[in-house]
Amino acid sequence: MAFTHLRELVELAESRGVKISRVMLDVEIEQSGVPEAEIVDKMSQQFDVMEAAVRKGTEEPVQARSGITGGDGHRMYNYVNAGRSFIHPTSLRAMAYALSVSEVNSAMGRIVATPTAGSAGILPGVLVSVLDSKQYAREDIIMSLMTAAAIGLVIANSASISGAAGGCQAEIGSATAMAAGALVELGGGTPEQVTHAVGLALKNSLGLVCDPVAGLVEIPCIVRNGLHSITALAAADMALAGVRSIIPPDEVVAAMYRIGNELPLSLRETGIGGLAGTPTGKAIRERVFGRAEKEGQKTL
Repeated sequence: MAFTHLRELVELAESRGVKISRVMLDVEIEQSGVPEAEIVDKMSQQFDVMEAAVRKGTEEPVQARSGITGGDGHRMYNYVNAGRSFIHPTSLRAMAYALSVSEVNSAMGRIVATPTAGSAGILPGVLVSVLDSKQYAREDIIMSLMTAAAIGLVIANSASISGAAGGCQAEIGSATAMAAGALVELGGGTPEQVTHAVGLALKNSLGLVCDPVAGLVEIPCIVRNGLHSITALAAADMALAGVRSIIPPDEVVAAMYRIGNELPLSLRETGIGGLAGTPTGKAIRERVFGRAEKEGQKTL
């Protein structure tokens, strides 16, 4: 079954009296023929990779291969532990974790693309922070990944999860929506509340451009992962409180797709416009690639 609308997930879950994660798991079993235990074990392994990336980036500074970014996950983690933050430490920890995973990615470390490498910090950031809160069982968190997968599948089928196709809203926005929906299910929300969290999270990302400095998945990608982990937490709490997305979630996804198509190519992962086109952005590109290009010309 190729889900193309969030409403389909809700209707199936409600008709069967189950969670969206159960719907997704049943569909996966039916389509793949793989036993449930094997699928859940595979998802558990994915979560292990996510957690390992979180721990690596918080326990020690991780430096990007380019040399232009690194160590912010570790800095934020130390700041959280100092107890002086404006944001509650539990929420700020999710930010530190999201930054850490993104930095591990920039250092060519092992991550899980959720749904892309450039947005891979948000889902691990919020879920590992929830794990560390000790309020939810690991098994339940692993099942919530099925919910996130279902949301990502709908967005991929009906819109886009590619920055090159739809801007950063398609990557960071989708990841934020996936994380928010997973959290709502973990928090005991209904399938409909899960999709309202998607709508609330995604509409806060509409129009977000993909403007990587030097064409690298570092600036502003890493910081966006950190900040949007907080958005995911906030959207989940809003949905659990009963706040609804007045524009139906499926229409928000459709709007994101249309906006992405209207973005100029310079703002779709080309490393030309936006922050990449600033004087500093251009200088960083020259610093990272200029020397190699000049050396290459001398050897010809």
